[in-house]
This record gives sequence, C-alpha cells and structure tokens, in this order.
Amino acid sequence: MTYVPPTFRALHDGWTLTAAELAANAPHGARPALAAGVPAVVPGEAHLDLHRDGLIDEPFDGDNEAAQQWIGDTSWRYTTTFVRPPGDAARHDLVAHGLDTVATVTLNGVEVGRTQNMHRSFRWDVREALREGENTLVVTFAAPVPEASARAEQDGDLPSTNHHEYNQLRKMACSFGWDWGIDVAGAGIWKPIGLDAWSGVRIASVRPLVDVLAGAGGGHDGLLTVHVEIERDGVRPDEAVPVTVALTPPGGEGPLLKAATVAAGSTTATVELLVADVRRWWPAGHGDQPLYDVEVTASSGADTAEWSGRVGFRTVELDTTPDEAGAPFLLKVNGETVLVRGANWIPDHAFLTRVDRDRYARRVDDALEANVNLLRVWGGGIYESDDLYDLADERGLLMWQDFPFACAAYSEDEPMRAEVEAEARENVTRLSPHPSLVLWNGNNENTWGSVDWGWAGRLGGRPWGDLYYRELLPGVVAELDPTRPYSPASPYSFGDYRHPNDERYGTMHIWDVWNREDYTVYARYRPRFCSEFGFQGPPAWSTLTRVVHDEPLDPFGHQMLVHQKAHLGNAKLERGWQGHLPDPATITDWHWTTQLNQAHAVRFGIEHLRSLTPHTTGTIMWQLNDNWPVVSWAAVDHDEHRKPLWYALRAAYAPRLATIQPRPSAAARAAAWEGLAPELDDLALVVVNDAAERLTGTWTVTRESLDGSVLAKATVEVDVPARDAATVALPAEVAAFGDAAAEVLVATADDPEAGVAPAFRHGAEVVDQRLDPRPFEVSAAATEDGCVLRVTATSLARDVFCHADVVDPAARVDEGMVTLRAGQSATFRVVSPAGGDPAAFAAALRCANDLLGGPARG
Repeated sequence: MTYVPPTFRALHDGWTLTAAELAANAPHGARPALAAGVPAVVPGEAHLDLHRDGLIDEPFDGDNEAAQQWIGDTSWRYTTTFVRPPGDAARHDLVAHGLDTVATVTLNGVEVGRTQNMHRSFRWDVREALREGENTLVVTFAAPVPEASARAEQDGDLPSTNHHEYNQLRKMACSFGWDWGIDVAGAGIWKPIGLDAWSGVRIASVRPLVDVLAGAGGGHDGLLTVHVEIERDGVRPDEAVPVTVALTPPGGEGPLLKAATVAAGSTTATVELLVADVRRWWPAGHGDQPLYDVEVTASSGADTAEWSGRVGFRTVELDTTPDEAGAPFLLKVNGETVLVRGANWIPDHAFLTRVDRDRYARRVDDALEANVNLLRVWGGGIYESDDLYDLADERGLLMWQDFPFACAAYSEDEPMRAEVEAEARENVTRLSPHPSLVLWNGNNENTWGSVDWGWAGRLGGRPWGDLYYRELLPGVVAELDPTRPYSPASPYSFGDYRHPNDERYGTMHIWDVWNREDYTVYARYRPRFCSEFGFQGPPAWSTLTRVVHDEPLDPFGHQMLVHQKAHLGNAKLERGWQGHLPDPATITDWHWTTQLNQAHAVRFGIEHLRSLTPHTTGTIMWQLNDNWPVVSWAAVDHDEHRKPLWYALRAAYAPRLATIQPRPSAAARAAAWEGLAPELDDLALVVVNDAAERLTGTWTVTRESLDGSVLAKATVEVDVPARDAATVALPAEVAAFGDAAAEVLVATADDPEAGVAPAFRHGAEVVDQRLDPRPFEVSAAATEDGCVLRVTATSLARDVFCHADVVDPAARVDEGMVTLRAGQSATFRVVSPAGGDPAAFAAALRCANDLLGGPARG
C-alpha cells in the first residue's frame, strides 16, 4: 500500500451498500435488501458484501458466476457518516487511494470529485464541504459492464480478446474474465479512503533513486538522489521549506543526514547523499539484500510532514544490443548477468481485497522455493501492492512490472490519455524505492496483436495505443525513474519492421504449443528470451471438487467447464496427452493424467530452453498462481496447493541443472549444409551452471533397464563456467537405445557436493514404456503434525507424487514428482492439520507407472 502519513485518518467504519440503479436481471428476492442497504466493509468490494449478507452464494462455487452477472450490470452506492475530526488543521483533504472504477463522490450532498481509474488515487480539498458534527460521505459507482459498453458505442469499439469491452475503462482487465479468470466485474472502495488533516506543508511524493559508483580501493559507493515534492496549505504559499533526508544503514548504525530547501515559489527539491562502501543489494542466488531506511521530513513553522521507506543500492541494465544471432534480452544487476528463471504473476485473488501480506508472503515462498528468481506482473492485472514489493525486496525476488494494458487496442484520445499518464506517474513514483523492481514493460501482447490479430480492418486507421508504449510511458519512466530499463511490450523484438514475436530478437511468447501443437514442439524454438509459455492442468483434487459438483464428475460436465475458461480447454488437455500418456479410465485418472502431462510439458520446455544458455538468457513460465479455483496453467492453485507442475518447476529451475538433449550430429550438420534432410540427432549432456563458481568434474552416464541393470556405462568430463552452460556429446554405445521401451539413460555427477540432480532420458514415452504399474513399496509413520512416507522403488518409478489433499484438504507435502531407480528410496513429509491416517496418505501416492494399469484413486 502507498505510504500513509500520520495525518491520515481512515474512514472505514459504518458503511452501507445499496443498489443505486438495479439491473433488470437482479433476483427479485434480494431487491428489498438491496434498496434498504446492507453493511459494507471498506476497503472491500460489492460482491463480498452481498455474499457476507447472504444475498448471493459463494461466487466461485458451481455455476454461480452466470447467476451473478447482474452485479456487474448494477450501479452501487456506498454511504457512511462520520464526525469531523477535532483539531485546527488548515486543510482537510478527502483521499481515496483506490476506487473501482467510474465513481461520483459527494460530501454532505456536495459533489467533490469524479473518478474513472482504479489504478490511481485521488485527493480533494473538502474544507468547505465539511460540517461540524456529523458528515455524510457517498461514493456512487457506475455499473462497469454497461459503462464499458456505452463508451464503446459512443467512441467506437476497439479490438480485444474477451466478451466485455474491458479496454474502454482503466479497470483491471481480468475482472471481466480471462481464459483462466472468473467474470466478476463489480465495484468497490478497494483501497483505504479517509481524511488527511494537515497544516503548513504536506509531502506530496518522494522518489528515492539509487546508483552505485566506483569507490576507493576497488570498492563501491552508493549515491542516493531523493526527489521531494511538497504542497503548501495556502497560508504560507511563498515561504521556503526546509527538507531533511536521513538514511540509516542496515545494522543500526547512526543515520546519514542531508538537508536542503524547497525554495519559495517552488514545490520540489533534490537531496543527494553519498554512501561510502555501500552494501549492494543482490538478487536471490547472487548475494545478500541489505535495505537502507529512508526518512524525509519537511517543516513549515511548527508543522512537520513525514515520509519513510526503504531502498537497496544496485544498478540495473537491459542489454538488447544486436549480435550475430539477432538481439539478446540480457538483464544485468550490478553488472552481473542474471539468467532469469521466472514465472508470470496474475492477481492472486479475483477479489483483490482478499489478498493480504500473509498471502503475498506465501506466494513469494512458492516462487523462491521453486527456484524462481523473477516474477513478471502481467498487464491484465494491477500495479502490484507495496506488500508484494516489500517482500520481494527482503528476499531478493526480482520484479518485472507491466503497465496495465493487455491483449487489446486502447484509445489514445482524452480522457483516456490523461488517465494513463496520471496513473503512470503515480505508480512509477510509488514503486521507485523498491530495489526488486528491475523492469517496466509497456504492454502484454498488444504490439503483437496489432500485427497478427486482424486489428487493421476493425480499427479503420484509428490509433490502438502505440503512442503509450513508444512515447508516453517511456517518457514517464525516463523522467521519473531513469535508473530502470523499459521495454515497450512483451513479446517485443526491439527494432522497427521486425515481427514482434521473432525468436531471434528480444522477448518471445510461445503459444502454438498448448493451442495446437504437441509440447515437443518447444524443441523447435531458439528464442533469445521466452517471457510466456505454458500448459494447462487441473487444480488439486480437493480444490476442484470443492467447487465442481457435476454428477457424475466428468471432464466435460457443465460445472467443470464453468471452471475451464480456455477455448476448448479440456479438449486441448485430451489432445495434449496423446502419444505421451495412456487414455485415463476414470475421472481420478483423468485428473492425475492431466496434472502429470502439464508438469511434463512445462519441464520439457524449460529444460530445452535452459539448455540453450547463453543464447537464451531467460524463461518466464505461465503462470505461478491462480485467482480462483480453475483448470489453468498455474503451478500453485487458488487453495494454495502446489500442483505436480510446481515440483517439476522446482527441478527444472534448479540453479544447477543437468539435462540430456538431442544435438545435431556431424552427419546431420553436413546434410543440412548440403541442403539434405538431416539424420537423427545425437544425444548430449547439457549442464547449466547458474552459480557464481565454476563447475567441473566427472559424470557417469549409464543406460539401464527398468529393473536397474546397467547395460552400458561411460564417464565424461564436464567444465561449466559460472552463469553459463556446457554441452558434452554422449558416447554412442551408451546413448543408443537397444530396447527403447525398457531402457533409460541416467547421467549423474560423481561429486555429490556438485549440487546437480541426475538427468534422465527415457527411451520412450510413458504410454509406450514397459513400466511396472506397482513399482514401489511404502512405509508410513505418524508424526506430531502429520506423517512420513518412505517410498522404495522395486523398479523404475516415474514421477512419484502424493495427493495429500485427498486425505486432508489442508495437508501439504514437501516432495513430489520424484523419479526413483530400482532400489532407491525417497521420503515424503506430510503436514496435516487434520491429523490424517498415515495409511490413507500412503494410499494417496501415485506415479506415472500406475496409469498403465495400477490402482486408481477413488
């Protein structure tokens, strides 16, 4: 949340929600209550108040989404009364940090403001409207769906991807529904609202920008440049205002102090502090995250205004300089290359006010524990909360923030243009202190859409938003925060007359896989950086069955498809497992098959793309999280269960990764040179070393039967520089499968301290392997908070996973997607608040093998 000064008094009590103009399709039984009003929680949202009062059922359950569409067609009014605060402050400002979205605000019947942008705050001087004693504050919201439609009819519709005209409003795009998101476009006071009573001077904004300079003796000095903007109350409009900046290093040493003055007639001052031998802030895996406290004060007579925040000293660069292969997308922090292991981030709940700091903290845990080092805040959501950015600052998780433009054309006319500039200025300023923020990005897929999605005929020559991405937004970033790089779009090729999604340049999105191609098609791509790609799978069983109640449960049941928003999504899931996994015989097998195939697909893609290091400098998989219970691309579902994909992601994103990949043989390269069809590729061991130390050593490569018998064996030498990869051809006698359905290649580092998991290459897909359907034995022992499962393989066991939530929806397990060779063991530690029976958790273990004929759950 934006810094709130001590002079701010929240007005969060005593609110009532009424229907200002009720939709025609509203339920008749609720009409009396909606006319009379129901208690409202502020900050909050209309849907939540209606549910809390029993007027609607749980929005996520069953087919309630369709039954509740009237909420987005209704105009809502929030009303409260309050007593004028005591004191003799010269100014009383009504401050609304977030109104969703088109609103009229009145105080004691006097209109004080109108808004049409949920992505910014508003401040109104209400001295003249305030009364002694009781005051009445009313915020009336236009119905968002009709409002968007009316603007499209008035100004002309603009291309977009979904069924609502979401691009007509500066409102979170995905609140109108997405191909993973529920349609719950509504209204609400979604951030704090209240009175700011102040005199003399107010700090309007602070931008503490950092730089790192070469210091004495090869060290580093920090330069903090604090841009301070003030507002005077009008009593002393022309006086000079002293400003003081205090910078306190981590560890509690005394602060560095620097004073300056806002000159008479001016509203801004700049204060510079030089920090000798500064402690630099680093991304996770590269170093520590020291944070320095910043306090700013401004004084006018006896009145003092305050601001506080934190900074981390580091530099950020984005290198897109053309090279012999095209143009890279290379992120550097403190001059050091960062190989991005990223995940796309969507709003973590369809109702934003239900995301608190603790929930953000759990998602940051999900990211970092999966070896993710960057989150891309996607452009169909919001400018994310300071809570998320604070957590990222503390833990070294890099953040890429899209401006909120996604998959659509946007008007460049007024008032849209003015709103875009206002929100950009506010949020660039607000997020400027956070060292974790390393990139601003203009839009998601709009530049690509303007080329490939047939917009030209619909636009008829009208602008589509390019002015924002090429001029307005980069201009705001350059003016207010030149310390961070800017990218116009994702995907983007960083050059005129280049296709925006050209794999040779900049960033790329890969969506033919999932939409129409088998996931092995990932191997055809050699992007410089892949900022979106992914594959779907259902949420945990308990999450799915909590909201889907079809009888019998079926992949194409009505409620199931309500919770599958992608076009032909479940048909694509079915197509996706063909050739990889057997057709499921039961609904529980369908659930396991599709979850498993999702994990296999994304891991296949990541391992291929990472094996191209340093040609490919990063991947950002779609997506880390969900905003409601749904079949989707997420690794962590809405109920916070880590899907099989999450465990596969953790393995594929290990800082040190070994993978066995096809590489063109000498004969294939010669054939390609002659213009002939290439022969089959050879196999190679590729070791990626995303660590600061060089990795050297010997590796043992074996070709084994499924019972563990060694059929061939070789030793290879591996030498990988830091932040790089090395490719070692495998000897033909090891790499050539004899009986592919019954053999597997395994490459293992001889040094167990190398920190690299073994690499597996199966001779055939699961559906074609002669796997034992019951390949392990289990021992289960109760613990104080759950149980421990000890799994020992009697034959090759692929992707052992415990569906612990089937036993206890609150259960969590530390391991998953474990492949065991015959004789190997693994331990699964289950934490279960309900204290489930260890035998039941043992029965919840599954593996890829059992799809070939083993026991099915349920």
